[in-house]
Amino acid sequence: MRDKSGTGATAPFGRPSTKGNGHRPLRQDRLGTRLLAILFWLGIWQALSAAVNQEILLVSPIAALRALARLMGTPAFYAAVALSFGAMLLGFVLAALLGALLAVAAYRFPFVDGLLSPLLSAVKATPVASFIILALVWIGTRYLSVFAAFLMVLPLIYTSVLSGLRSTDAQLLEMAQVFEISLNRRARALYLPAAFPYFLTACQVALGMCWKAGIAAEVIGQSAGTIGDKLYRAKLFLATDELFAWTIAIIVLSVLFEKLALTGMRRLRSVYEGGTAHEA
Repeated sequence: MRDKSGTGATAPFGRPSTKGNGHRPLRQDRLGTRLLAILFWLGIWQALSAAVNQEILLVSPIAALRALARLMGTPAFYAAVALSFGAMLLGFVLAALLGALLAVAAYRFPFVDGLLSPLLSAVKATPVASFIILALVWIGTRYLSVFAAFLMVLPLIYTSVLSGLRSTDAQLLEMAQVFEISLNRRARALYLPAAFPYFLTACQVALGMCWKAGIAAEVIGQSAGTIGDKLYRAKLFLATDELFAWTIAIIVLSVLFEKLALTGMRRLRSVYEGGTAHEA
C-alpha cells in the first residue's frame, strides 16, 4: 500500500513508512566513515611524499591538487574530459543495449548462447592491451576508447541479463501461459523484474572497468586531446604533479559516471514500475 504522506514510500499493511528517516543516520555514518578513510589515506600519501622528498617520484597531495586546480583553469582540460567522457558513455551504452538484446535472443533461442559463449569467454580471457593493439590496426585511434569500453562491458551485461532471465519464476510463467497472458505483459511483469537487478549489478561492475579500459586505450593509442593523451604527455615530460592531477580527475569522473548512470537507471525503473502499477 502506498504511503499518502507525500513521501512516495511504500509501507506494508498501511503503516506509515519510516524507511526514509530511518536510513538517514545510516547514510550519514557511512559518509563520515568514507571521509575519514579518505583523510587517512591522504595522510599516508603526505607522509610517504615527505619521506621520499623527491617530487619527481612522488608529489604531495597538496601539489597534486594545486596542479589539478591549474589544469581546471584551462579550456583544454574540459575539452579532454568531454572527449573521454563521451567516448566511455558511447561504448557503455552500445555494449549495454547489445548485451541485453543478445541475452534476450539467447534466452529465447538456446543455440545463440552456444554460439556466443566461446567468443565472449575469449574476450574476457584476452588482455585488454592485446585488443587495444589490434584495434589500432583495425580502426585507428579515433574510436579506440569506445571499442575498448564496449568490449569490457558487453560480456558482463550479456551473462548477467541472461542469468536474470533464467531466474524468472517457472511457476509464474506457467500460470501466465495457462491464462494466455500476452508476451508483452509477461515481459513487463515477470521477465523485467527478474532481470533488472542482475543488469544493475553488472552495470555497477562494468562502469569502473569501462573507464579503466577506455583510459588505457587512450594512453596506448595516444588519442589526441583525450585524458589518456594528457596522462601520457605528463609522464613523458616528467610532470609528476600533472600525472597525479589527471589521475585524481579520472577517479572523480569514474565515480561520477557510475553514480549518474546508476541513478538514471533506477529512476527509469521507478517510472516504469509506476506506469505498470497504474495500468494494473
